[in-house]
Amino acid sequence: MKLYYAPGACSLAVHIALREVGVSFDLVKVDLAHHSTETGASYLDISPRGYVPLLELDDQSRHTEGAALLQYVADLDPAQALIGKPGSRERLAVLEWLTFISTELHKGFSPWLWHKETADSTRQAAKAKLAARFAEMDGVLSRSDFLAGAYSVADAYGFTIVNWAHLLGMPLTAYPHLQAWMARVAARPQVQAALRAEGLAS
Repeated sequence: MKLYYAPGACSLAVHIALREVGVSFDLVKVDLAHHSTETGASYLDISPRGYVPLLELDDQSRHTEGAALLQYVADLDPAQALIGKPGSRERLAVLEWLTFISTELHKGFSPWLWHKETADSTRQAAKAKLAARFAEMDGVLSRSDFLAGAYSVADAYGFTIVNWAHLLGMPLTAYPHLQAWMARVAARPQVQAALRAEGLAS
């Protein structure tokens, strides 16, 4: 199995999940600005969409879309501890959060807040929407250590995306429970291992 990633991008969530379930995989770093891999290969030849994550399975089939890949990886664990059994309330809660993070957080940040040419009015509207979502998460996390009750792939995804606030200079001081959750997730050994492998922690 091979994960194509860019440091700190949304692919970090899948990277964390792979480490959490304990499967063997290789990492291939992608330069998203130049659409090339660390070996110099054209990434667009590998993934015409040009973005990460991309997971190449042992049969050489290639698959994209972070929320889908997180479900697939979580199911590689026979206990399905990071997602819950099919039909369970636990799994429903995790899938709800994966969808929320994908549509309300991930797409709130990207592409609007990463591009200098984004109009200020659009930038402010995106930040206001994200602030409302952060406040909602803060409320949930005031009652639970993790988004779906127990640690899951939703936390790996949420941690990855919310961390973009730091990269963009968006303070999270108004959300103490969200901050505490970020610290809890960051302290997990496999999260630390993923951050170190991507050059994001020492």
